Amino acid sequence: MRALAEETPSPGSLRSPPSPALRERVSAEPTTADLDARRAARRYPDRPIVAVLAVVLRGEEALIVQRAQQPNAGRWGFPGGVLELGETVAEGAMRELFEETGIVAKPAGVLDVHDAITRDAEGRVQFHYLLIAVRGIWESGEGEPADDAAAVAWITRADIVAGRYPTFPTLLPFLDRAVKPEQ
Repeated sequence: MRALAEETPSPGSLRSPPSPALRERVSAEPTTADLDARRAARRYPDRPIVAVLAVVLRGEEALIVQRAQQPNAGRWGFPGGVLELGETVAEGAMRELFEETGIVAKPAGVLDVHDAITRDAEGRVQFHYLLIAVRGIWESGEGEPADDAAAVAWITRADIVAGRYPTFPTLLPFLDRAVKPEQ
């Protein structure tokens, strides 16, 4: 495992700098009320919520983030979040990557799609996310936790298999597809 970054690249040092609108959105910290309202709106949805994940590789390592917020606070997974209106899947995945880590990557295609459905005790759908994993080719940045990420790490497949990080069940299959995209 590579040590966590202690510096975030400045916007001028990025190979493909994010737009001014993205930089403005990233710098505006959401309030607790904003986060609570977002979570409430996603609970018991009337349709699936489209979310994107950025599966970023740098050599033999992949980038993962530790979730800071519920649900699943403390678990490790790929950076990601809800797709915004007017964004392509690739744009959304790369935006979420930048917002959560400060890392810039080039999108390199969709890896897979996964339904994440959670039901309550009565069997009602409590959460339903349609997760679209996008492969990203690292361009710049070491990673600094921001937005809803508590920590970031560059890890190998062996780190995951050894159980060094409590991860989501989809993490290893998505990583394997990113490493060998012809599968």
